[in-house]
Amino acid sequence: MDGPIAVGETVADVGVTLVRPDGTAEDVTLGELVADCPVLLSFYTADFSPDCIDEWCSFRDFDWFSSGDHVQVVGCSKSSAGLHRRFIDYLDLSFPLYTDPDLELADAFGVTYRTLGITRRSRRSCFLLDSDLTVRYRWLGDHWLDPTRDTPQVGEIHEAIVEELDVSDAETFGFYSTN
Repeated sequence: MDGPIAVGETVADVGVTLVRPDGTAEDVTLGELVADCPVLLSFYTADFSPDCIDEWCSFRDFDWFSSGDHVQVVGCSKSSAGLHRRFIDYLDLSFPLYTDPDLELADAFGVTYRTLGITRRSRRSCFLLDSDLTVRYRWLGDHWLDPTRDTPQVGEIHEAIVEELDVSDAETFGFYSTN
């Protein structure tokens, strides 16, 4: 892939190990996840990095992600299943995290790069996927060296969910919809 997958494109039905908030882990494909409801997939650097703690705390604190069946949040990083379990417990997260040590999932979205030309990792990014695995919204981090400098705007993600998925009865939790 030449770059990150674009809005309107369909991603491959890739699957890797998913660690759920209850600590269980199993291989789950994207298709299995979107069969339940749309997915907001958020790629991040690694568990316990300061930028990721800020991002996940904002998702947790704006509990509208888990306040209905409109969308499910799923994280993805290179971190191991064991580290994901500790991270979920530490932040009291209510959503699952994919463990992607070989960056198979990140590669499918075109968000892998090499830090200083050496270590492969995923670019901080978010993708909203509908039931057909079509990207309906995307956010890409700009700072390849210092990911602490940018995080997705929760209000912007909320607007995308309301507008792109035509969710007219979604709770606003302080965000204003243009609908």
